[in-house]
Amino acid sequence: MPVETHRIEVSTRGGSQVVDLTDSVRRLVRGSDITDGLANVCVVGSTAGITTTEFEPGLATRDLAAAFERLAPRDGEYLHEQTWHDDNGHSHVCASMLGPSITVPLSRGELVLGTWQQIVLIDFDTRPRQRTIVISLVGDAGAPSA
Repeated sequence: MPVETHRIEVSTRGGSQVVDLTDSVRRLVRGSDITDGLANVCVVGSTAGITTTEFEPGLATRDLAAAFERLAPRDGEYLHEQTWHDDNGHSHVCASMLGPSITVPLSRGELVLGTWQQIVLIDFDTRPRQRTIVISLVGDAGAPSA
């Protein structure tokens, strides 16, 4: 079964910034020989995560950040910060809860996503970062199935 691995770089500002990756992943899928299978989208690092959501201003700029803040407050006490003398313990907790990757089905050379469903990166770190996203496409190559 063919496998393709691609990487994209994304500059972020941290602070629970939500970045829409859908168009970038879609371009890779459409340029691939793999037509039916799976696309795994994974962020490299331990202070960011990948999920799907509707990428709209309320969710992207406020709602998601507020929800994660309630779960792992930035001003909470984290042993991680005592160990490393930094300020991003909550970033690691949030990223661990969200997870580093998702897998999306591929059918007929397209991502299988709902109308309002986008693939997003959430960067929880406390500073700007250059994020590497690894996209692995696995499946059948050739003409799309009927």
